[in-house]
Amino acid sequence: MTRQKDDALPPTAKVEPGEELLFLPLGGANEIGMNLNLYGCRGQWVVIDFGLGFADDRLPGVDIILPDIAFLEARRDKIAGIVLTHAHEDHLGAVPYLWRRLRLPIYATPFAAAVVRAKLRESGVGDREADITIIPLGGRLKLGPFDMEFVSLTHSIPEPNAIAIRTPFGTVMHTGDWKIDPEPLVGETTDIDRLTAIGEEGVLAMVCDSTNVFRETDAGSEADVRATMGGLVAGRKGRVFVATFASNIARVETIVKAAADANRKVVVLGRGLDRMIKAATETGYLDIAGMLATDREADRLPAERLLYLVTGCQGEPNAALARIARGEHPAAELRRGDTVMLSSRQIPGNERKIGRLLNLLAREGAEVITERDADIHVSGHGGRNELAQMYRWVKPRIAVPVHGEPRHLIEHVALAKSLQVPEAVTVENGAVVRLAPGTPGRIARIASGYLVADGNNDVLPVDGEVMRARKRMLYEGAAFATVVVDKYGELKADPMVALPGLVDPDSEIDTLAADIAEDLAEAIDGLDDDDVLSDVRIHDVTRLALRRRLRTRRGKKPLIDVHVVRI
Repeated sequence: MTRQKDDALPPTAKVEPGEELLFLPLGGANEIGMNLNLYGCRGQWVVIDFGLGFADDRLPGVDIILPDIAFLEARRDKIAGIVLTHAHEDHLGAVPYLWRRLRLPIYATPFAAAVVRAKLRESGVGDREADITIIPLGGRLKLGPFDMEFVSLTHSIPEPNAIAIRTPFGTVMHTGDWKIDPEPLVGETTDIDRLTAIGEEGVLAMVCDSTNVFRETDAGSEADVRATMGGLVAGRKGRVFVATFASNIARVETIVKAAADANRKVVVLGRGLDRMIKAATETGYLDIAGMLATDREADRLPAERLLYLVTGCQGEPNAALARIARGEHPAAELRRGDTVMLSSRQIPGNERKIGRLLNLLAREGAEVITERDADIHVSGHGGRNELAQMYRWVKPRIAVPVHGEPRHLIEHVALAKSLQVPEAVTVENGAVVRLAPGTPGRIARIASGYLVADGNNDVLPVDGEVMRARKRMLYEGAAFATVVVDKYGELKADPMVALPGLVDPDSEIDTLAADIAEDLAEAIDGLDDDDVLSDVRIHDVTRLALRRRLRTRRGKKPLIDVHVVRI
């Protein structure tokens, strides 16, 4: 079908599913990450995944972005629950930030349940407060009109699941994230028999990962990384630092085994790694306790006996690796001749952060090895051939690509059509798609957007006053003025002016600040007898004078704050 532009559909808040099957992404259909999907049928909704994303330089002071859940909050009593496909941050990471706004039951397989429970504890949500139901691998769950079957796949984390959602209007295969890995090393292989059997039953639509739709080659196997990693670690003389995605338990096991084979002890640095290792140990996927060393034990070991497994493969400034590179980590230091391996891929949007990290490491004299230098990473997402194979197994009548930027989704539609899938729909966040009955297509558009996690788990609107002020200060600077007047409106001292981010304090600040102070005094002196008795009028005339002078002298429109003190 032809692509329907959302600008032809005015935003509405009145989308309620009746005798139909609706699909509505609120995250993950404009970007790679931050997945949040809704299915609606016969007056009820179910949420599939509840993920976060990572901010770029356009959001100063922010590391994490979240989907706006206003649509969910307005329908909380009509939502049957949150179902998680797997334990990656972009599929469950928003839960600790936003769960208290919804207080919905959560359903997940054992590993994802262990991870989300730990994250909720860290955010102050007790075990008795959150209702988390563990679904066994291959299990089924019925919520209202939705009968859901978990189907084991392979990815870069234990227990990735596709969910076959059976409804009165047909079955939807929601794939989550996946690839085809014959040797995942940790966890089950892809359950091809179930995928094929469900496909033979008849599948109305497949909502499918689009991450690697442009990649001609297959994703590759974790077994390939294990073969390479052992040789690389064995050949090093100084300390070895390896950064990887904390959730890739097979990769963690590979790194620890490589260290043990090279007679090295492993020191784990990073809260995310600690959390994932604990969850994997609790659920039986990892047994490495005897190969780890504490910080104190590491202090007594020579460099050639140590491997540090650290967070920060995406250049996160507060993660362990970046702090080590800056010489700020209390438990580890980097020396000339040490080796740093980034066993990961570069997530789009993190290029600058990773570039800054690599430069820091190079300046310290470390040898840096990335996936471009050696086979120390394979993707967790299937390439074009794997996508084609999934379509051959499932045989959907409708393709609905998600988990991608617009270019990925458009290319995925083209691929599906080339595979003779009868219908394909391109969606964006906020697009309401009717899958059945009738011809599939967009029927409405709801307002959607983003929130930001700021500071100690504060959640703010991305376009709210705090973020607008922060951006303005970043790009335009700030100007602060304090004026002190008596009860008659007479100035009791010269106005005080501060101009952070606008001028060099060693050059013209004295002149500019003095000139502005004079302007402010003249503006206040020019008020009539009634106006000087009003703090509001003094504030307004001071602010206007300050803004005019800065626009004339500096060509800037900074954040302005004026304080009127009356004594």
